[in-house]
Amino acid sequence: MKKSLLSLTALLLVAGASTAQEQVLNIYSARHYPTDEALYSGFTKATGIKLNRVDADDAGIIARLKAEGSASPADIILLVDASRLWRGENDGLFQPVKSALLDDAIPAQYRAKPTATGETAWFGFSTRARVIVYDKTKVNKDDVDTYEELGDPKNKGKLCIRSGSHPYNLSLFGAVTEHLGPVAAEQWLSGMVANMARAPKGGDTDQIKAVAAGECAIAVTNSYYLARMMRSQNPDDKAVTERVGVVFPNQQSWGTHVNIAGGAMARYSKNSANAVKFLEYLASPAAQEHFANGNNEWPIAKGVKINNPALQAMTRGGFKSETIPISVVGMNQVKVQQMLDRVGFK
Repeated sequence: MKKSLLSLTALLLVAGASTAQEQVLNIYSARHYPTDEALYSGFTKATGIKLNRVDADDAGIIARLKAEGSASPADIILLVDASRLWRGENDGLFQPVKSALLDDAIPAQYRAKPTATGETAWFGFSTRARVIVYDKTKVNKDDVDTYEELGDPKNKGKLCIRSGSHPYNLSLFGAVTEHLGPVAAEQWLSGMVANMARAPKGGDTDQIKAVAAGECAIAVTNSYYLARMMRSQNPDDKAVTERVGVVFPNQQSWGTHVNIAGGAMARYSKNSANAVKFLEYLASPAAQEHFANGNNEWPIAKGVKINNPALQAMTRGGFKSETIPISVVGMNQVKVQQMLDRVGFK
């Protein structure tokens, strides 16, 4: 009998260990970067928790969460646009988190405003700047060192840009609207339409290549796309980056527009303790260094040093970024879309 009890105890211990090893977190992610595989595998290696991932864009993830409701299997939501994080919070799609580690690591401007009970709906983990690239053989840097100059008649026929309705541009335009006011912002958007060398198309990398190819002379891109090309071993990419210059706009005024990528616990997560572990992991030095070195983003957590030659070469010691509240950028987006429709910005 004693032997049987010992055998049963051993079996239960084995079963328990197996169950622990099979813990999972379900992630809905708008981060579609191949280099993030190392980020995810690092968490699993450290904790033994398996990650199941569903990839989609920000809008698709928000729509899916709304459709699934309380039946959603999602534990973690990763989005790559500040205004979509704000929208997810306001739509009640996130479960606020209380974590002293995250509160200490992530500066207040890069996380949601805490609730009355000290919980936070979402946290930013990395930033990317919306910069201007230009053809060094055709354009004077001083003619493109502000966002306002993108709509100035002096740059007529020179501009390449992706769709105005893309989240990266909507957030930029929402920020500029806050700085200039809606009347001046709409005039600015109309000026950009008049300055286009071609109809909006493609992604940010396509805009950079179009400048190098002479199809246009100036373009707007997220900084990490340019950094990726700067670090590439492909001769064609090197040729592109040698042809173009980069400007961090509005250094003499409100600063360069910076967007964030961040995460939240899903409202109906069934694995809240492990979800918090994952969010805290994203604020760790190892994960933050991955954002910088793996995907060429600026880490957000305090005290993390950047060791990325492309980012260092771009900024040469840092840059001034704008500081307007993310909620304001989000609230301006409906207004911005109406402006885009009126001025014919596709």
